[in-house]
Amino acid sequence: MFVKIKGTGSCLPEKVLDNAAISQLVDTNDEWIQSRTGIKSRHIVGKETAVSMAAVAAEKALEDAGITAEEIDLLIVSSVSSEQLLPCTACSVQKELGAVNAAAFDLNAACSGFIVAYQMAAGQIKAGLSKKALLIGVECLSNIVNWKDRGTCILFGDGAGAAVISAEEEGNIEIPSVLHSDGSRGEVLTCKNPTGERKDRSLEGYVAMDGREIYKFAVRQVPAVIDEILEKAEKSVEEIDLFVLHQANRRIVEAIAKRLKQPIEKFPMDMMQNGNMSSASIPVLLDELKQEGKLQPGMKIIVAGFGAGLTWGGMYLEW
Repeated sequence: MFVKIKGTGSCLPEKVLDNAAISQLVDTNDEWIQSRTGIKSRHIVGKETAVSMAAVAAEKALEDAGITAEEIDLLIVSSVSSEQLLPCTACSVQKELGAVNAAAFDLNAACSGFIVAYQMAAGQIKAGLSKKALLIGVECLSNIVNWKDRGTCILFGDGAGAAVISAEEEGNIEIPSVLHSDGSRGEVLTCKNPTGERKDRSLEGYVAMDGREIYKFAVRQVPAVIDEILEKAEKSVEEIDLFVLHQANRRIVEAIAKRLKQPIEKFPMDMMQNGNMSSASIPVLLDELKQEGKLQPGMKIIVAGFGAGLTWGGMYLEW
C-alpha cells in the first residue's frame, strides 16, 4: 500500500488586481514590483469566501480523481486567512460537499500548510485510519493585508487549491518527507489579529513581514531541506524532473535553483499572475501543471515550502 495524488483542483477569484491598480494605493509601479518579486497581478476576493473557493477547488479535485465526496474519510483545510474561526473552515466545506463520512479539521502552518496537511494525511493512511483524504489550501489574504504597506500588499493574492490522495494496494507507503519549525524566529512574519485593523485604529492586526530576513531564511533553508529529502529518497538532484516550490517571490526561486545548480526550467512558477497565496500556492500550481499536461506518470517531483512560524519542509513524490 502507498499514497498517491489521485486528483487536483483549484479556484481563483474573478477580480484581478494588477500592478497598475496597486500603484494607485501605494507609492510603487509595475517595473518596481516585477523587478523585485516577479509578480504582475493577483486575484482578490469579492463575493468569494474561503469556504466557497475551497468547495469549488475540492469539487474539481474530486471530479478529477473520479470519486464522490462520500468516499472521503479525511478532510483537512490549511488556511491563515479564513473569515471564520468557528465552525472550522473544513467542517463548512464538508457541509458544502456532502462529505458526510469525513473527519474534518483545519490547520495553520502558513505557507507550509499544504505540505503539513499532505504529511499528516499520509500518516493517517499509513496508520490505517484513513483511505481517501481531501487536502485544501485556501487563503483570503486580501482581508488581512495592510493596503497602505508597500512591502506586503504587492505580494499576496487569494485562491484555493485541492488534492485528493488515497491508499493504493501496491507499492511503498513511505513518502520521503521532512518538516522543521523555529518558533524563536517567528517575529519576522506575523499577524497578531486576524480581523485586521484594531479598534484603536492601529495596524497591528495586519500581516507584517521582514522581507530581507524571509529571503535569507528561504534561500538557505529550502536548498538544505531539499538535500535532506534527496538523501531520504536516495535520489540525486539531477534525477528530479520538477521542483514545485512555494510561490513567494521569483528572486527566491531563482536563488534556490542557483544554489542547487539546476536549470530554472525545472522550477515552474505562477506567482506572476497569482502572487503569493500562502498555503494555496503549491496545490494551485500542481493543478495548473496537471491541467497543462506537464505532470506525466513516473515523473520525480520534490515539493517544498516555507513560511511563518517559522516553518519549512517538503517531500518527494513520484507522479
